[in-house]
Amino acid sequence: MKKNSSPYLLTFFACWLLWLLLTASFATDELLSGFLISLVISLITAPKMNILNGLNFHWAFLIGLVRYLVYFFYALIKANLDLAKRVLSKDMKINPRMVEIETTMQSDLGKLFLANSITLTPGTLTVDVNENRLLVHWIDCPENTDLDAITHTIVSKFENYLKGFVR
Repeated sequence: MKKNSSPYLLTFFACWLLWLLLTASFATDELLSGFLISLVISLITAPKMNILNGLNFHWAFLIGLVRYLVYFFYALIKANLDLAKRVLSKDMKINPRMVEIETTMQSDLGKLFLANSITLTPGTLTVDVNENRLLVHWIDCPENTDLDAITHTIVSKFENYLKGFVR
């Protein structure tokens, strides 16, 4: 049975980076000490970090992460401007509703990223995650909208970008 090395690698590199930042030294003894301590910490703690198994470590991992972050900040700014316009207008046109949407994200980490991405963009709030469904409070849900349209509107682009680095 093949063991997933993602939690080990991520934990190791995060610890070693933190070590390097805290010591602010590239002396050989500091690098070696940090390497060994990070290795021990990752061997002890990584097996308990099952959520990290959702990461897709491959050659385009960083590209996928950067593309997601660019899109997330674009969506964040767009949602902030839309919500500010609604708040500042005389007749605040909103139609709040709780909607249930489906996700194609497979891992718990992917669902966590998606739920937080939705929550961090103003006008939406993820209330619950159950299996492949998310319960979202949406500040302006158009009348007579079906589940497929809601899912497409809220999550499709986030999921497309998230799948570049997480399952």
